[in-house]
Amino acid sequence: MKSGVIQRALPLFLLFLGTALVIAGIAAGDAELVFRKAVFICLECIGIG
Repeated sequence: MKSGVIQRALPLFLLFLGTALVIAGIAAGDAELVFRKAVFICLECIGIG
């Protein structure tokens, strides 16, 4: 019985933790930095940047 509770609770906990970390990253301004780096990488891949 105990393992059944853990199997159901673990994915929910990981989902909550991931959501909290994404929100923390957005609040810290990291989303803009990551987006900017992604744009430069894409432009380099197609030979424009």
